[in-house]
Amino acid sequence: MAEKRDYYEVLGLDKNASADDIKSAYRKAALKWHPDRWVDGTDEEKKTAEEKFKEASEAYSVLSDPQKKAQYDQFGFSGMGGGQGFDFSQGFGNLNDILNDLFGGGFGGFGGFSGFGGFGRSQSSSQQRVYRGRDIRTRVKLTLEEIAKGCTKEVSIERNEPCPKCGGKGAKSSSDIQTCPHCKGSGQEQRVSNSFFGQTVTYTTCSRCGGEGRIIKNACRNCAGTGLVRKRVTIKVDIPAGVEDGMQLTVRGEGHAAKNGGVNGDLLVLIEELPHSQLKRSGNNLFYSHILTVTDAILGTEIAVPTLDGTYRIKVDPGTQSGTVVRLRGKGLPAVKGYGSGTGDLYVKYLVWIPKKLSRGEKEALEGMRSSSSFTPDLSREDKALFDKMRENF
Repeated sequence: MAEKRDYYEVLGLDKNASADDIKSAYRKAALKWHPDRWVDGTDEEKKTAEEKFKEASEAYSVLSDPQKKAQYDQFGFSGMGGGQGFDFSQGFGNLNDILNDLFGGGFGGFGGFSGFGGFGRSQSSSQQRVYRGRDIRTRVKLTLEEIAKGCTKEVSIERNEPCPKCGGKGAKSSSDIQTCPHCKGSGQEQRVSNSFFGQTVTYTTCSRCGGEGRIIKNACRNCAGTGLVRKRVTIKVDIPAGVEDGMQLTVRGEGHAAKNGGVNGDLLVLIEELPHSQLKRSGNNLFYSHILTVTDAILGTEIAVPTLDGTYRIKVDPGTQSGTVVRLRGKGLPAVKGYGSGTGDLYVKYLVWIPKKLSRGEKEALEGMRSSSSFTPDLSREDKALFDKMRENF
């Protein structure tokens, strides 16, 4: 299957579905797409059934788990560690446990159903197709200050919404909508065949209504019978603290509306981190370089360090070497909720500036100090340990 579909779309659900709704939707999908039901189908039909069955099982394994569902609702597939919700490489033992729980032990393993003919007949022929609106992708630019505390951003998008003239029906009045006489409103044509496992039912899209399950006699002129119109809207998006550049947030139900009162798509918000003028980021940690004069490095001083919550003043010890790094604990960025704990640190690196031009008096003063023991490195004690550490970093 080309593009990974939203788990709610796979099971024909909206984001407010209850645990029972999720379980019921997966039961229907498992009944419809289990490969044993397609033993008499073409190679293409068999392949499609297997893919649909795996897709539904993966969706159920995530949405039936409260913790996984919460992460998926907030971050979409990026919250699933790459989008893998069900590990089929480990065999179907766990999957059979799910199916046995759903069907009361009716599954004897992936090789077949126990009493499968009864399952085939339980599929409702009047079940109408549930449509899902398309997702909308947009991006939000954030400063490090906004990322540190979290914020609410407004994004302007164009999306399909239910037509205000017909209320999304696509017809001038409800009397202009008729149930398709060919498929009885199911949107599908069925074919029944017998196999070793019992009676098997396969479904194809209704040739009369195109899978709609209904026929409109007098279409609404405002929406041309689609039930949808284009509209620009402004959506408020809550950005949690600690997000990173390239992360995608999912706002459920704020995408395009679906026809026939189906499930709305989602709004997918891509985070774009704006560069900071002084600070660099790596994960939850921040880095800042400060240039010291030779005299400040020798005598010591006090400097102002920019942080995300204001300026922080720190003391520079006398004799500070170029390349020295100090750490300000807790002055970094927080971890995204549910993806780590604690707050990062801010690392300050000192770079000592050496002047290239000196006056005659300055040169004479330095010449007088050249032979002083204070200006000669002591490689037998502290200075040696410091230089050895710098060599390792280099």
